[in-house]
Amino acid sequence: MAAASAPRRASASGGVLSIGQVLARLSPEFPALTASKLRFLEMQGIVTPLRTPSGYRKFTPADVERLRLALTLQRDHYLPLARIREYMADVDAGRDPSPPAAVPPSITPAARRYRRAELLSAAGAGPQLLNDAISTGVIGAADTYTEQTLAVLRALVALERHGIEPRHLRPLRQSAEREAALIESALAPLLRRTDAASRGRAGELAPEIAGRIDEVRTHFVRAALDRLLR
Repeated sequence: MAAASAPRRASASGGVLSIGQVLARLSPEFPALTASKLRFLEMQGIVTPLRTPSGYRKFTPADVERLRLALTLQRDHYLPLARIREYMADVDAGRDPSPPAAVPPSITPAARRYRRAELLSAAGAGPQLLNDAISTGVIGAADTYTEQTLAVLRALVALERHGIEPRHLRPLRQSAEREAALIESALAPLLRRTDAASRGRAGELAPEIAGRIDEVRTHFVRAALDRLLR
């Protein structure tokens, strides 16, 4: 099942969910789920959400179930996304495949880690760009780096071509920290409690609030770009 080359347009709002609402529904089952993970699953072709005329993602109930299935296969069966896509493609084609067998955790490949030279090579980045990213706090200094760090460094490489350097992105990191503090403040009544139900509710609300903030931020950026391009 390949990702659609062009996003579907949402013709009606009934029954569709924002990315924050999807997080609120799935986070109780998958506490580590984030908006970034949902976007990654979209990029990998697991779902193709609708798009509003303004470009906002809108997920149907079927999208939510596909996400739940993919996340369950990852968590409980330790399956890579390539195998999950194959299974879903069989389901979509009406082939009624057998449920994929779980891969024993003991032989599941560990998450890839990159040494500095490997990270630079994989990202196509120069040493100075990584040094600048570390010195400005965009990337944390470490002996080895994760796939997420690789994705950030690749983005920095692309932005560098447009004259945007890591030092220009420092306000983004500071903004993210302020947003996290804002969410913590909103959830303070729940976080002060010690019972599991309150902590669980905080875990549900945090990604939903973050998703709403992300939507507002996107609106501000789009509005600013509209003014710039008029």
